[in-house]
Amino acid sequence: MKFDTPATTNPIDRMKVVGQPYERIEGRQKVTGTAPYAYEHHEFGADTAYGYVVGSAIGKGRISALHLGEAQKAPGVLAIVTAESAGELGKGKFNVAKLLGGPAVDHYHQALALVVARSFEEARSAAALVRVDYAREDGRYDLEALKDGAPLYTGGEAPAEDRLGDFETAFAEAPIQLDAEYTTPDHSHSAMEPQASTARWDGDELTIWTSNQMIDWGVTDLATTLGMPKEEIRFMSPFVGGGFGGKLFLRTDAVLAALGAKATGRPVKVALTRPQVANNTTHRPATIQRIRIGAGEDGRIAAIAHESTSGNLKGGDPENAVAQTKLLYAGAHRLASMRIAEMDLPEGNAMRAPGEAPGLMALEIAMDEMAEKLELDPIEFRVLNDTQVDPMKPDRPFSQRQLVECLRQGAERFGWNARNPRPGQVRDGQWLVGVGVAAAFRNNMTLPSGARVRLGRDGVVTVETDMTDIGTGSYTIIAQTAAEMMGLPLSRVAVNLGDSSFPVSAGSGGQFGANSSTAGVYAACVKLREAVAAKLGFNSADDLTFAEGEVRSGNRSVPLAQAAADGEITVEDTIEFDQGFTDAEQQSTFGAHFVEVGVDRATAEVRVRRMLSVCAAGRILNPMTARSQVIGAMTMGVGGALMEELAVDKRHGFFVNHDLAGYEVPVHADIPHQEVIFLDETDPRSSPMKAKGIGELGLCGVGAAVANAIHNATGIRVRNYPITLDKLIEDLPDVA
Repeated sequence: MKFDTPATTNPIDRMKVVGQPYERIEGRQKVTGTAPYAYEHHEFGADTAYGYVVGSAIGKGRISALHLGEAQKAPGVLAIVTAESAGELGKGKFNVAKLLGGPAVDHYHQALALVVARSFEEARSAAALVRVDYAREDGRYDLEALKDGAPLYTGGEAPAEDRLGDFETAFAEAPIQLDAEYTTPDHSHSAMEPQASTARWDGDELTIWTSNQMIDWGVTDLATTLGMPKEEIRFMSPFVGGGFGGKLFLRTDAVLAALGAKATGRPVKVALTRPQVANNTTHRPATIQRIRIGAGEDGRIAAIAHESTSGNLKGGDPENAVAQTKLLYAGAHRLASMRIAEMDLPEGNAMRAPGEAPGLMALEIAMDEMAEKLELDPIEFRVLNDTQVDPMKPDRPFSQRQLVECLRQGAERFGWNARNPRPGQVRDGQWLVGVGVAAAFRNNMTLPSGARVRLGRDGVVTVETDMTDIGTGSYTIIAQTAAEMMGLPLSRVAVNLGDSSFPVSAGSGGQFGANSSTAGVYAACVKLREAVAAKLGFNSADDLTFAEGEVRSGNRSVPLAQAAADGEITVEDTIEFDQGFTDAEQQSTFGAHFVEVGVDRATAEVRVRRMLSVCAAGRILNPMTARSQVIGAMTMGVGGALMEELAVDKRHGFFVNHDLAGYEVPVHADIPHQEVIFLDETDPRSSPMKAKGIGELGLCGVGAAVANAIHNATGIRVRNYPITLDKLIEDLPDVA
C-alpha cells in the first residue's frame, strides 16, 4: 500500500478497540517469567555451551601477543574464538568499529576473544587466564581538549553550516543577547536486559535468538559480518528487555555466539557484562553546545544560533543536538552547525531521542535565560516565538503544531500562576522550592513496514511481522489494529513478532515504530478484508462493515470465520510512505514538561516533587501503554538532569563507572507523582493510523525543566549536566 495522500475516514476511526486503554496482551508472560528472553532458551539441554567475552584492556593500540595456552587447558573449555581463528570477517553497515578486534584495538573493551565452555562459570574462569600483550598507543579521550580543532561535520544531508538570513549581523544588533555554553556528558543506555544472544547451527543454517530492536538491520549486518547468505540466518527477538537505542544495531554478543557455536558444534549463549555494555556497545556521546539568541525589547527572537561539538570513532557520526533548534522557535536569522572530534572512546550512537534529548537540555535552559533577561514569563516568551511554519523554510507549514496548547494546558493543570518569578523565595521547611518548564519536541518519522495476516477456520486473526516489542506495547497496539480492522474483540487476535521469517517491519526505534508498524498491519488487513469479501461473495470490501465477528452489508450478515471455512486465508502487504508527500509539510510532535523540585538549603540535595507532561503526538493508539512510555521517559530525563554521567578516564580511554553501582539511574524513591496529558489530535498526513510517536517525546526537554526548576528554587544557573550537589552547594542563598 502506498501512502501518498492524506488519510480519510477509515475503520480505525471507529476507535472501538484502537485508542482504548488495554493492558499488554503479553504482560502475563512477562510477569510470570514465561516469556523467554534471548539468553533464556533452555530447550537444547546439556549440549548448551556458554561463551565469555574477553575485552581489550587498553583504549588504543595493537595486540603484540595473545596467550591462550592456560585458558585452553582450563576445565570445561571447548573452544576459544579470536580474530585469527575466525578468519576474515566483514563489517556491517551500522557498525563503526569491528565487533571482534585484533590485531588493531579500536576502543576499550573491544572484544578480542570468546572463551566457550560447558558452563558459564567455567567460561568466565578460563577467560581470566587469557593473557594479552599490548603495544599501547596514545589515544584521544578528552572532548574539551579536542573541541577547538574539531572540523565541521560534512557527512549529513544538511549543510555543514545551515544558515538562513544574516545571523551575525542580526545578533550583533539585537538589544537583548545571550551567548552561553552548555555541556552534556556521555550516557549509557542501561537497559534491564544486557545485550545477549543464543546461537545454534543446523548445517549451514544459523538460528540466533538475540536482544535486538531492528530485526532486518540485524540479520543483514550479521550476514555481512559472517560472509554468508542472509536467507540462511533466522534472527529472532520476540521479547526484548529494553533497548533505548542500544540494541538498534548488531553487537558483539550475536557475532561471537554464532562464531562460538560454529567452533564447538553446540548451541552457545553469550551475554555481555555490565562493564561491557557500557564500553563495548554504543552510548550517547557527550556534547559541548554554544547557543546564541538575540531578541528585541518586545521579546521576539531576531537571531538564533546553535553550534554543537561531539566526538566519535573515525567514521562515526556526531550527536545531532541542533536538530530541534532549526524547527522549534521563530527567528528570521538562523545558524546551526555540528562539529565532530575524532576520538578513541567506545562508539557513540543513537540513544533515546538522539539529538533532541541533549539538544533540548541546552536550548530550553537558554530560552529560560533569555526570558529572564527580557523580564518575561518563560511560557509567554515561548508562546511569543511560536511559529506555524518551518522557520528554515517559511513556505512549508507544520501538519499539526499544538505547542502553545501544550504549554497553556500544562500551566493551568500545574498551577503555574502560583510560581514566584523571583528565584530563591519559596521555602518549605528545609527545602528551597522551585518550578520549571521546558518545551518538548521530536520529529515524526516513518519507515516502510510489512505484515502478514492470517484468518483461521476458528475465526482467529493472526498477525506476523518482524516488529519488536522492547517493553513499549507493540504486541498490544498491533493486536488492537487488527481487531479494529477485522471487527473482532482483542481476544480473537494473536500476534507473533520479532522473527526474520516474518515480513520486514519498521522495527523499534526513532519513535517511528508504533505508527509505522500498525500502518503496515492496517495495509495487510485491508487486503484481508478484500479477500474475505471475495470469498463470501460480496462485490466490494469498501461497502462492508466488519463488526462483532461478522461481515455485514445491508441486511446480510455473515460470520467472519465462514470466509475461512475451506481453509486459512493468508495475505501480506507493506505500507510505503511517499517521501514527496510526507515532506510537503513538516511533521513533528510537541509537548511541555513541568517540574517542581526541592533543594535542601543545607546540603544542596535535589528532590523532584512532582512532574507533568503534556503531549501532542497524533492519535494515541493506547493511552495506557503510551502513558507508560511517557512516564518512563520522564524518569530517564530526571536521570540525565541529576545523576547520569559516564565518567571518562582521560588517560586510558574508558568509562570508569561502568556498572549500575557507579552509573546511577533513578529508582522508585527518586520519582514522585507523575501526570501525563494527551491532547486530542489526529494527523492525516502521518499515516492511515493518523498517529505519530510518543516514546521519545516524553524525554525531550525534561532535563531542562529540572534545571530551570532548580534555578527558580535557588537562583543558581547550572549549564553543565548532571546537576549534582557540588555544583550548587557553595552558591546556595543564605538562609536565616
